[in-house]
Amino acid sequence: MDIPAADTDLSSERMLLEVHARHADDVIADLETSPSGLTVNEAARRLEMYGRNQLPTVAGRHPLLRLLSHFHNALIYFLLASAVAALLLGHFVDASVIVAVVMVNAVVGFVQEGKAEKALNAIRNLIAPHAHLVREGKHVEVPVDEIVLGDIVSLEAGDRVPADLRLIRASALRIEEAILTGESVAAEKRVTPAPKEAALGDCHSMAYSGTLVATGQATGVVVATGSDTEIGRISTLLRDVQPLTTPLLQQINRFGTQFTWITLVVAVALFAFAVLVRGHVWSEALIAVVALAVAAIPEGLPAVITITLAIGVQRMARRHAAIRQLPAVETLGATSVICSDKTGTLTRNEMTVRRLEAPSGRMTVSGSGYVPEGRLTEETAANVEDTRPPDIDSLILAGLLCNDAQLNHTDEEWHVIGDPMEGALVALAIKAGLDPESTRHEWARLAEIPFDAKHRFMATLNCHALEETRIFVKGAPDELLQLCSLQADGEGSGSLERDAWTARIAEAAAQGERVLGFATKRVPPGTNKLAFADLDDQLVFVGLTGFIDPPREEAVAAIKECHSAGIMVKMITGDHAATAAAIARQLGFDHDLQVLTGRELDNIADSDLPGIVAKISVFARTNPEHKLRIVQALQSTGAIVAMTGDGVNDAPSLKQANVGVGMGLKGTDAAKEASQMVLLNDNFASIVAAVNEGRVVYDNIRKVTAWTLPTNGGQVLAVIAAILFNFAMPMSAVQILWINLITAVTLGLSLAFEEAEPNVMQRRPRPAGQGLLTPFLVWRIVLVSFLFLIAALGIFFYSMGRGDELAMSRTLVVNTIVVMQVFYLFNVRYLHMTSFNWRGVLGTPAVLTAVIVVFIAQLIFTYLPAMHGLFDTRPLGIADGMLIISIGIAMLMVLEVEKAFMRRAGWLGQ
Repeated sequence: MDIPAADTDLSSERMLLEVHARHADDVIADLETSPSGLTVNEAARRLEMYGRNQLPTVAGRHPLLRLLSHFHNALIYFLLASAVAALLLGHFVDASVIVAVVMVNAVVGFVQEGKAEKALNAIRNLIAPHAHLVREGKHVEVPVDEIVLGDIVSLEAGDRVPADLRLIRASALRIEEAILTGESVAAEKRVTPAPKEAALGDCHSMAYSGTLVATGQATGVVVATGSDTEIGRISTLLRDVQPLTTPLLQQINRFGTQFTWITLVVAVALFAFAVLVRGHVWSEALIAVVALAVAAIPEGLPAVITITLAIGVQRMARRHAAIRQLPAVETLGATSVICSDKTGTLTRNEMTVRRLEAPSGRMTVSGSGYVPEGRLTEETAANVEDTRPPDIDSLILAGLLCNDAQLNHTDEEWHVIGDPMEGALVALAIKAGLDPESTRHEWARLAEIPFDAKHRFMATLNCHALEETRIFVKGAPDELLQLCSLQADGEGSGSLERDAWTARIAEAAAQGERVLGFATKRVPPGTNKLAFADLDDQLVFVGLTGFIDPPREEAVAAIKECHSAGIMVKMITGDHAATAAAIARQLGFDHDLQVLTGRELDNIADSDLPGIVAKISVFARTNPEHKLRIVQALQSTGAIVAMTGDGVNDAPSLKQANVGVGMGLKGTDAAKEASQMVLLNDNFASIVAAVNEGRVVYDNIRKVTAWTLPTNGGQVLAVIAAILFNFAMPMSAVQILWINLITAVTLGLSLAFEEAEPNVMQRRPRPAGQGLLTPFLVWRIVLVSFLFLIAALGIFFYSMGRGDELAMSRTLVVNTIVVMQVFYLFNVRYLHMTSFNWRGVLGTPAVLTAVIVVFIAQLIFTYLPAMHGLFDTRPLGIADGMLIISIGIAMLMVLEVEKAFMRRAGWLGQ
């Protein structure tokens, strides 16, 4: 990061990369400052020179321009064209409904606008308003935005770091960096330089802006402010990411544009044919062309698609997934890759003791999270809870007493107050049959040595009610092995087998476990002070505990479901490679999986990255740029990517992804605002449930399309046939509009409520470039359109042939088309069935309600005298009604035979 001095600009790529690896004194010298801080005048001069310590704001568009922008796409043009067509025919109610749909879409989009600005503002709010500095040797409090390079900042527990700092003094300092690294455990900090090649999470000599001090105190020199900080770089990345258009919007825009041009060309051609060839007066030809346009434009389709998406939003909310942007519902259905964070999404984000290593042997601990329920068993799986060796009991006791955490049970959940690993040790003690409160009361703490990164352990002096006094030590196992010369042996002690313990530590670490060591020492009764010298001899090593952040059980099943659905799952985490690989195997990833680290990713060229990331399942030690590159590389292969995240570091990749998925419980506001969907329970299984619902939504949209276009197509063909062959229109323009209006808002809308077909999660994701109209749907549209044409013209000429007036013949045609639409609805309800069945004929409550409404509407249309005047209809006899119904049944039988043939040929639903 840039470190310019007062008189010279020392910023360089070398300094940017190596500040964490340089000695604090050298950094202070380069910044021309000192531990007593800058002078007030120098601070003011640097503030003017380098600017304020604040993140850039995004200038928003004028609200009116934002609102108007939501009318600028082919879908809205399509709706407005439908409204104009309806208005030209005097159908004001239909036109009003369509305009209302346009306005609702615009208002919803207007409310959702400004996502990037909100995300940036959420990041800016992470920075504390004031900070404690040292200037001219005095402690002062100044606004955060007035901090400059070279300022000396004081930190205490609970403080939010106001700028990027190189630590110059640290005592027991631990900082929660999850918003930047994704790691659930607070990072230990110390002053000594970190390795040059250290990843962000391993820079122990740095405190980063926006992170939170968990324990301890520290002093640091400011080495980066504003946009130059790590969090500022994320803000810049987020601002530069361009939002993507969803597949559905792309397809509807493309379809709407093409359909509008085709309709226009056909209408003009027919108008010219009618006037120039058939000799019709232009007004009659125009009426015919208007009838064609009304028949061709499926004015209800866009509205029904929007409602289908809205119903998907409601269904997903019931499955703990809140949709922030409507088209994301459909995009989820096309998802082919899910990139998930590890901590809290695939895992519980609750540390759990899984392994106990004592001199007498190994025991495993069951249970998950902080819930104190589980069993302690030997490696041979024989239950030994009642006959545990003394060294195991000593290990558990040390973990409980050398511990400041508390475990509370509230709202049917267990919560830790304090360090997560210490909370896991309390849960272990309860599983072992101890009562933490009474045990700690019996073993009163007399003194302690707090944990500090310098010595990497914590020690307590405890006195038992029976006059026994002991020292309990907990810390890094390699540090404790250096302090100990003995190890527990039954009730006594023996020589320490240091090499054997080192091997055990390595084995636990290789399985992704975090390891703590424990030791004890008996001291004379009456001892009430504890010093480092008391640990120099006779310290007895009692064993190790291995911790894991356990996988969510439901995540294991969800990943298996993803594999069956052809969806790749990739874990992208800031954690260590060994930990990530171990968790991945427990989750059901391939056992021979490859892990790619962020540092290895840096050495891969952008051109080579797509082919590599497609093969890798686990990415470890990643930073925001890595996540963004991974998502972009996957998208370059045509993948539809869903990305999960909860930290500020995830915001750029969340925005870049086709579907950004934020965490509702533990996620930062920045991550939520950058997401299209927020998980209300932070559970990976909810993502898979949302993908399921997304596929259902897309299936239903295809069903609506497969039902709407051919029914309209039959009407269009009938109008074209009348113009070409110079016979009377089988339906008037207003009758066509009646059909479209009454059926679209009933029969078409009922398809939006369809449940999932049985095989919805056994199909591979649809290709990213697949159009809404697949070859199967095109075939179905053509076939059904001609069936409607044959039936409509057949009943029309049959009626005219028996001497009926034109109004009676048209009434028969309108009722025939509506009845055929009803029977076709039952056929189209299942497009992906793998075996022949009649479940589609049974209907759902929505379908049956729609059929009843249409039946009543057609009775009114046919028999109400007022409708005779409006639509020029005539009442039908029972025989005509039976004939119409038989035509609908015949069409259904033909289409079921066609579906069976398509199923055998493997074309069904393609």
